Amino acid sequence: MRFVIYGPGAVGGTIAARLSLAGHEVLLIARGDHGATLRSEGMRFVAPEGEHRLRLDTVMHPAEVTWREDDMVLLAMKSQHTHAAVSALAECAPAQTSVICAQNSVANERVALRCFANVYGMLINLPAMHMMPGEVFSFGEGASGLLDAGRFPRGVDERVERLTQALAGSGFVADPDPNIMRKKYAKLLLNLANALEAATDTYADTEDLVAQLHAEARACFDAAGIDCGEPIEAQGGGREIYTFATLPGQERFGGSTWQSLSRGTGNIETDYLNGEVVQLGRLCGVPTPVNELCQHLVRRMLHEGLPVGSFSVDDVRDQVRALAKR
Repeated sequence: MRFVIYGPGAVGGTIAARLSLAGHEVLLIARGDHGATLRSEGMRFVAPEGEHRLRLDTVMHPAEVTWREDDMVLLAMKSQHTHAAVSALAECAPAQTSVICAQNSVANERVALRCFANVYGMLINLPAMHMMPGEVFSFGEGASGLLDAGRFPRGVDERVERLTQALAGSGFVADPDPNIMRKKYAKLLLNLANALEAATDTYADTEDLVAQLHAEARACFDAAGIDCGEPIEAQGGGREIYTFATLPGQERFGGSTWQSLSRGTGNIETDYLNGEVVQLGRLCGVPTPVNELCQHLVRRMLHEGLPVGSFSVDDVRDQVRALAKR
């Protein structure tokens, strides 16, 4: 079994590194400066136990891969890149290839299912950062993260059993789950605060705003008949999966949207997080003003080149109050 990690950033890079360190065969599909650095210098993987320099086979496009029947492709790019990635993959990979959506949001599995028969959802609860080409920092101590997985739209099979077994043997908590999308919707609730963190550069004193984001999402899920778990289900169900380690050279930890804006990537995943709720609201006739506001603020930051933390929590709160008066 070979693991093909398509998009080895913070999440994909950590999964690739841990699988490789455990003795599994890993191939990376990367792009840009990050891909070039991985090819020429390898991956600098910094984790609680120390620093590793990993030389992993790396290609820049799926067409460069000699595909095998035992390949498992883990999509680990941000959701805004999934359509292009799946299209490129479908041009050269066999239609029966196992495709695992190791991504936040709940939109990726449907995209993959248009082109591939064996699609799996994976819960991503993995504290990691990728800020410089060729570098990945993994903060999880005890376990590197929680990566439960299941067949999409539901069920488990021998492939997902092998996948989770390999991950569990590589330093993750990973179990097969026949209703994995319930956990992925629960994780979506948690990720609704990503835009708020990027806009304000803090999670402090945002409980009221986060509660409003969650309430809007819950109303949409109820209206659409979507089974969404409690946030604790996406955090291990009460188990302590990992603790945060302090890593030399990367003392600050920020979420995925914070990282994208800090790196100046020119794109963000907010349209597939808060935007998922906004879309559902429009389809079901449920108002989602706070999610719309967070989506708008981060999009404005992106297009105007504003830095992380351009708005205070009170700025956001004032705008929410203004919306309520309309």
